[in-house]
Amino acid sequence: MARVVKVFRTLRNHWKKSTLAACVLSYGGYWLYGKHCDSVLRREACQLARVSFLHNNIFEILNQNQLHKPLSVVAPKANNLFEKNAAPILHLAGVEITVVKTDYEGQAKKLMELMEQTDMLIVAGGDGTLQEVITGLLRRPDQEAFSSTPIGFIPLGSHNSLSPSLHFLSDNKVKDITAATLSILKGETVPVDVLQIKGEKEQPVFALIGLRWGAFRDVAAKISKYWYLGPLKTNAAHWFHTLKEWPLVHDVSVSLLAPRPRPPDLDPQRPPRPNLLHRIIRRLKNYWSPPAAEPLKPEEPEKWEEQQLSTPELYIQTHNKNPAERRINDSLMICAEPGNKTVGEFISVGNKKVKDPTLFTENSTKLEASVCRLTLPEGAAGFYNIDNEEYEAVPVEVRLLPRKLRFFISAERREELISQPQ
Repeated sequence: MARVVKVFRTLRNHWKKSTLAACVLSYGGYWLYGKHCDSVLRREACQLARVSFLHNNIFEILNQNQLHKPLSVVAPKANNLFEKNAAPILHLAGVEITVVKTDYEGQAKKLMELMEQTDMLIVAGGDGTLQEVITGLLRRPDQEAFSSTPIGFIPLGSHNSLSPSLHFLSDNKVKDITAATLSILKGETVPVDVLQIKGEKEQPVFALIGLRWGAFRDVAAKISKYWYLGPLKTNAAHWFHTLKEWPLVHDVSVSLLAPRPRPPDLDPQRPPRPNLLHRIIRRLKNYWSPPAAEPLKPEEPEKWEEQQLSTPELYIQTHNKNPAERRINDSLMICAEPGNKTVGEFISVGNKKVKDPTLFTENSTKLEASVCRLTLPEGAAGFYNIDNEEYEAVPVEVRLLPRKLRFFISAERREELISQPQ
């Protein structure tokens, strides 16, 4: 008992050192526990990968052409995360991949333009790497042949906008990476829309999420400059922006083509081939009485509809937030915030848009189109955000390429998306 009293007396006499030691030990224990949990997640994922080696849908894709290995493109900053969390799972599942590690921004785009045929493409990175891969892929002259290649996305970047549409997300980065890698091994895919964004002079840029322009985008790009304000930096950035310019409303001209009806989904299974006698009779019938050729229908001129919008924020986006949704029309969405906001409403809405840029208020203007042309006001300078990547704001034409690419998706996530109300 005397020894216990002595220990407590020592802790009381040196309370500053005791407090510091308690804090360091608590943080160290929490850090070690997190590392242990990450190790358990990796071990469980590797065990599932070993099981999938025996019976797995992904090998049906790979066995169609044994000459080409799957290609993996890894962002520069994501190399360690990929090697530690994703590569062992693919290796244990028996998937032999060719890993290409990019060294600088824009390299993935050039690699896609020179890439040879592959059975599967894995993108390990964030929005920037994914957009470079998609743009390089769809700029190819033979892009029709490559657009059918299934693509797996492993979220390793600071922004992973498409990931919530493909996998369940959590607060644990390791869990998100392993879940995305396992969904690739299961082989279930979903078609996604692509936006082709083309200026007057530049080559087209392709996006999976959308194009964003306006005051909220400009403020979001400056929030990091106010890091010293801590939790108040978002409010401060929006308030300081209103001091420099108010009102934050710009007139924008948008020309639209109406949405197009969505064609029915094709049956992935081929119908059985008729027997030889049936094929001979059909050929003889077509030879003696060939079917009459259908007259060519004259092409109808495109009917453009022009809209004048006054808005602080314009967002042209796809429906890829729910790629499994069954829709009647193939269309892109044009959302414009109302311009009658007070300073307080601007700050409040801006705080919500930092977490979800696709969020719009109930009284926002929402239009649907298959193609739109965006004309900015004269003298308007600024930048677009195209899938969270910054581009100079110029007049552009945005065209929807419906169901252009196929991405691997978690089966559980797909079921949840299908069950959501239309």
